[in-house]
Amino acid sequence: MRYIEVTVNTPAEDIDLRCQQMADMGAGGFVIENEEDFEEFLENNHQYWDYVDRELEDKFKGISRIKCYLTDDSDGQEILRKIKAAYGDIETAFVEDSDWENNWREYYKPIHVGEKLVVVPEWEEIPQDGRLPLRLDPGLIFGTGSHATTRMCLAALEKYSHPGVKVLDLGCGSGILGIGALILGCDSCFGVDVDPKAPAVVMSNAALNGIGPDRMQVCAGDIIADTSLQKYLGSGYHLVLANIVADVIIPLSAVVRRFMAEGAVFICSGIIEHRWPETEAALKSDGFEILEHRSEDEWHCFVCR
Repeated sequence: MRYIEVTVNTPAEDIDLRCQQMADMGAGGFVIENEEDFEEFLENNHQYWDYVDRELEDKFKGISRIKCYLTDDSDGQEILRKIKAAYGDIETAFVEDSDWENNWREYYKPIHVGEKLVVVPEWEEIPQDGRLPLRLDPGLIFGTGSHATTRMCLAALEKYSHPGVKVLDLGCGSGILGIGALILGCDSCFGVDVDPKAPAVVMSNAALNGIGPDRMQVCAGDIIADTSLQKYLGSGYHLVLANIVADVIIPLSAVVRRFMAEGAVFICSGIIEHRWPETEAALKSDGFEILEHRSEDEWHCFVCR
């Protein structure tokens, strides 16, 4: 079925009123795009990132609008006629229902990472090039292998992944790093993320790679603030991964030692260009030796001991 995407440019103070009016006309499923809400969201969640893509900011700049989707039939056309009559300033486009479910997949293709791995979306064929496949279902949680920070972490952990290694993945997201470590030969991995959806996503992605709960475990929580979670995780990890942001890595560097075995390696990334000097300083201040400093596309990754 084809749908009509209707966009109504709306003063911010009239959004609630117009949504109610459009609902009375028979429309539903509203999407609100509002610069004020976007800026508020960034401000209230800034601890999760150091960088917001300029194109994304520009998309919301000066924006206040309502979107809804109508069926492309007589009923939908009648609702569209009412909306046009009421507001005039509208835009329309047509969307096929197949677009909703499948079109986003075309943006995900196998990605070669480092010297050993290839990250393969669940629906794609595995390249027959001798690399170890890491199956993944890209979703709403960060970690698909396409971002520079993830690629650098996966490439860096190749050197330290082998039998006998116990891994801790802090801010595990989709689980891509921990799963990659297990595919490369590590014995076990424990993942932690503040997102309550992470455990289900990680274990689903692990299952795609034939990895079960005997090797992969995941929980949700704040590793820095929750001392009971810190005790639950214990210590003795040989490889600790943290692909987060500088605002988390800096305070994490003061507590991460308690999880690490003697001689363990800490790989951290997600550090934007202007934040790497203070992140490096914090790591050194907390007693870490910088073994490697990688950078790609204005992002930085440290390998420490």
